[in-house]
Amino acid sequence: MTFAQFMEVLSGRHIIDILLVALVIYNLLLLIRGTRAVQMLLGILFVSAAYYIAGLANLVTLRAMLEKFLLVLPFAIIVLFQHEIRRALARFGRNPLFALGNPQRVEATFNELVLAARTLSSRRVGALIVIERLEGLRNYIENGIALDANVSYDLLVNIFNPESPLHDGAVIVQNDRIAAAACFLPLTRKSRLAREYGTRHRAALGISEETDGLAVIVSEETGRISVASDGELISDLDPNALRNMLYRMLISEQHPQGKR
Repeated sequence: MTFAQFMEVLSGRHIIDILLVALVIYNLLLLIRGTRAVQMLLGILFVSAAYYIAGLANLVTLRAMLEKFLLVLPFAIIVLFQHEIRRALARFGRNPLFALGNPQRVEATFNELVLAARTLSSRRVGALIVIERLEGLRNYIENGIALDANVSYDLLVNIFNPESPLHDGAVIVQNDRIAAAACFLPLTRKSRLAREYGTRHRAALGISEETDGLAVIVSEETGRISVASDGELISDLDPNALRNMLYRMLISEQHPQGKR
């Protein structure tokens, strides 16, 4: 094949096809970066390479055994990577094109939240507040105590009062209203988390890994305020830093041109 024929075959449509495949692979690598899926993927690649080498070396028994394994590999991938697959589909659903009807965030809502976090921090009262973004938290709301109340400083402080029957668990804010309290959340899969972080921090990381929810944590032991988002924990926030972060994540990201 001459160079001219090669360039003719490699038309614009083929270039677009190659670029789209590269984009998909790149995003898949970003999705599993820093997770246990990386080690699993390396294991699958090792088995595939061993199967290929066994074929070249005519190792019949080893090749037959690996061939049986590779036959069930697609099902094994679904089981092993179910968490990552769920996250990928959820991220696709969070695309702004699918969220045109998402209600605006009210700045007054998280002002009340910041005031409550500051008070709880000064009193060293533990708290966990999860704010729903694009991905619904209905499953977690239903396992708590339904409230459907306005977000207010007084209500939040009273919910997390150690004498309150609702203090154990998380408060979930949905559409700028407190949807439920005493909600139980999944714990993080990260095993190398600092010992100073207790169940609240692990639950906050867990919900941020499973969904795009934003979690605000007040430590009972130290009074430190932290935020969990996208599986990452940002610690030692003062009230102003917390307010700025909530504004950036809940308002600025929705309306890049500014507040509406």
